[in-house]
Amino acid sequence: MPQKRKPKLAVWKFSSCDGCQLSLLDCEDELLTVADAVQIAYFPEATRAEVRGPYDVSLVEGSITTPHDIERIKKIRKQSKFLVTIGACATAGGIQALRNFRDIDTFISAVYATPGYINTLDKSTPIADHVFVDYQLRGCPINKYQLVDVLRAFIHGGKPNTPSYSVCVECKRRGTVCVMVSQGTACLGPVTHAGCDALCPAYNRGCFGCFGPMESPNTHALSDQWQQMGASSQEIVRAFRGFNAYAEAFRKESEIHEHADHQS
Repeated sequence: MPQKRKPKLAVWKFSSCDGCQLSLLDCEDELLTVADAVQIAYFPEATRAEVRGPYDVSLVEGSITTPHDIERIKKIRKQSKFLVTIGACATAGGIQALRNFRDIDTFISAVYATPGYINTLDKSTPIADHVFVDYQLRGCPINKYQLVDVLRAFIHGGKPNTPSYSVCVECKRRGTVCVMVSQGTACLGPVTHAGCDALCPAYNRGCFGCFGPMESPNTHALSDQWQQMGASSQEIVRAFRGFNAYAEAFRKESEIHEHADHQS
């Protein structure tokens, strides 16, 4: 009886720090299960072995920052049955998307001795701005258990079981006292997607929004609360412009307060 073919898994990198790929390698025991269930066909971070496509599942880390990136992601999309973006860079442009709010030529001339050699786009954009994406897994870095669950779902034809609620729910579950209520600390938890187990509030710090906007985030109400606590427009802009600065909900809220700051 012929052996059933294992699904082919490919892992691709664009502009990023490799942290989300390392989350897959950090799965340890879970990674052995993944490796047993799939054929790792392309994963330069882990192996030099390479198997030609098409691929059943492609995991894509990193944002689009050059014209070559656009051509490459389109080729990857054509070779992939399912394409899943992993991490803040791939889903929202990443920390490098901070350049999207300023003149890119100014940055290039300040950083590079010979700017003429640099061929880059004026914005760092998420993968979904360029090709169809089957699923987006947020985080900076991603939650390795959520990643394993997403792989399980696509390999076996199920639905990923990642949460849609905010970090505040995670705080409640672990018994962490709200840092905004108890200490007056600005926190993005009420509008941020769960996934970190409320790591920062557990250490008496406000959430930095590493997992991006939750479903239907009320960013305006949160900003109003911060202003009542004494936060300036500049502080609000800086808070929303972190790892997920170019995620639509965070970007729009930061732009509202940036313009208000300019008008005052």
